[in-house]
Amino acid sequence: QVQLVESGGGSVQAGGSLRLSCAASGLRGFYMGWFRQAPGKERQAVAGIDSGGGRTQYADSVKGRFKISRDNAKNTLFLQMNNLEPSDTAMYYCAAGGGWAWSPQLSSKQYNYWGQGTQVTVSS
Repeated sequence: QVQLVESGGGSVQAGGSLRLSCAASGLRGFYMGWFRQAPGKERQAVAGIDSGGGRTQYADSVKGRFKISRDNAKNTLFLQMNNLEPSDTAMYYCAAGGGWAWSPQLSSKQYNYWGQGTQVTVSS
């Protein structure tokens, strides 16, 4: 059974940083990604990473500020978020695909498994 558990969310002021983690079980090496959803808005992709961790892709809104990475030995996905803006406020979700892929994916349709989410709130 696949399980994804996010942690690391919280409240910070604009310009601050947070590091999200996603502990995965029941899978190993699947391509993974981070998504977010703000109240009243559709879920949007934040970043994706391939199975090996060597290829990443980001939404334009977070390029240069966020970094996705993974530790396959620990089966954990990370999202380092720097220079946070109030517009980054959302519930952040970890997602895993249905297998291995050597290119990152940013479409939610490509993901089979989802975590429960961790809230990130950025105040101005």
